[in-house]
Amino acid sequence: MRAEKTGVTIPYPNTQPMPAIAAVTPPSGAARPRVTFLGTGYLGATYAICYAELGYEVLGFDVDADKIAKLNAGEVPIHEPGLDELLRRNLAAGRLRFSTDIQETADFGDVHFICVGTPQRADGMGADLSYVEASVTSLAQHLSRKALIVGKSTVPVGTAEWVEQLVGKHTPADLGVEVAWSPEFLQEGFAVDDVLRPNRIVVGVKSEWANGMLYAAHKGVFDLAATEDREVPLVVTDFATAELVKVAANAFLATKISFINAMAEVCEAAGGDVTQLARSIGYDPRIGNRFLQAGLGFGGACLPKDIRAFQARAQELGAGEALRFLHEVDLINLRRRTRVIQLAADLLGRRSGPAGPDLSGTRIAVLGATFKPNTDDVRDAPALAVAALLGKAGADVHVFDPQGVENARRAVPELTYEATMNDAVRGADLVCVLTEWAEFRNADPVALGELANGRKVVDGRNCLDSTLWTQAGWEYRGMGRP
Repeated sequence: MRAEKTGVTIPYPNTQPMPAIAAVTPPSGAARPRVTFLGTGYLGATYAICYAELGYEVLGFDVDADKIAKLNAGEVPIHEPGLDELLRRNLAAGRLRFSTDIQETADFGDVHFICVGTPQRADGMGADLSYVEASVTSLAQHLSRKALIVGKSTVPVGTAEWVEQLVGKHTPADLGVEVAWSPEFLQEGFAVDDVLRPNRIVVGVKSEWANGMLYAAHKGVFDLAATEDREVPLVVTDFATAELVKVAANAFLATKISFINAMAEVCEAAGGDVTQLARSIGYDPRIGNRFLQAGLGFGGACLPKDIRAFQARAQELGAGEALRFLHEVDLINLRRRTRVIQLAADLLGRRSGPAGPDLSGTRIAVLGATFKPNTDDVRDAPALAVAALLGKAGADVHVFDPQGVENARRAVPELTYEATMNDAVRGADLVCVLTEWAEFRNADPVALGELANGRKVVDGRNCLDSTLWTQAGWEYRGMGRP
């Protein structure tokens, strides 16, 4: 679908245009739908703040009273560039507030977005839907008028139908509460723009009313696009397809990352340079150069657990063979972490035995703890996992990250955390750059060399200028590079 200055055209899955979307009146009687976001973690808080910026009346709900108090005080509990300013501006404008009162939330909203976490289950690879169940059930029990409940969380296919059953169980039929699904596509570090200026919107609906309500709930996005002379594609589809879009996209991205890391393994064995290889194949427009940066692999709260949950759900549906390749994608990704340990041992002159290398008596600076730059998120962060492995091997590990130190300290308290990059490097026998923050990419290797005990560096993200570092006297090791 394209957002035009005069309207919207939606290609259905059969590519035939549909009639114009019928205007609907929000059940609250407001001029435009009042929206709520249940769950104010990374996803829900970002959406709530940005939708207020688009001019909607917004209420964010969470059971965590401390988090809600911080948000109402203008304090963003996560690091996301630009989000704190938007929060304070929209709180002051009166368009945005946060609450722990589910009755207030149910009474306020016309469209309720479910934004809670779906972590990997403790007993397997599948997704834990307990937070989805709790939020939907609690909301449904307090609804007193027609409303639309929209899933945004990344879930196994079939969840929307199950949510419909939950709603039917806990709300009177005469209320006419409906369910829809609209997956999110946020990239941490770029999330504000991803909400305000998305590269597409996908909605899974069963009725014209739900379609009209979701269009009204996204009209602010289309209006902004029109003023900036942009187009926002919209796909209107069924529940199952809408649920599959996010996990399929994540599976593809994970596969592309693991592919180039598999090529890095081959380059290491053959003496090739994976950075030159990636550049060369990236010029092919069928391939492209995005997500072809070999290194430590992917992490974060989405890709690892999503590809595992996708495999688990496919197995339940009898289509497990179709996604067997994702198991190897996962294994390639995890191998890159142990490769850093091998490179560290090699540079430090330590042999690896059956239990790995003994790095006792060495001091190692780890630059980076978050799974990517411009975030404070350390969930399943390869950098922090490698730091922990280095510590288990006996090294005295000193970690610095521009935003993630406090979260990393809570996750892995046995490591030493420093306030600056210089403090981490001072006296180090080895430096490992494991998150590609600009501060690390642009660091002066000559100045750092004067602080370090040994000029040895592992570039776990292939983000450093290897020539510059070697000219400054550093012994350099990259990932998949000679």
